Amino acid sequence: MLASHTVLAAAAAPMVLRTLFLALRDRLPEHRRLARWTVPVWLYVSVTGVIVYFALYHLAPALG
Repeated sequence: MLASHTVLAAAAAPMVLRTLFLALRDRLPEHRRLARWTVPVWLYVSVTGVIVYFALYHLAPALG
C-alpha cells in the first residue's frame, strides 16, 4: 500500500495542477476528461495517506 500511495501521490500533484489550470482557463472539455482520472487518484492517495500515517505512527510503535 505504501508503494502505490507514493507512486500515485507523485503522479497526482501534476494532474491536480493541470486540472486546475484547465478549469481556470475555461477549457472545460479537457478539464472534464482529465478530472475523470484525477479525482479517483486523489481520493485514493488521500485515504491511503491517512491509513499509512496511522500504520506508521500509531500501530507500529505499539507492536514494537
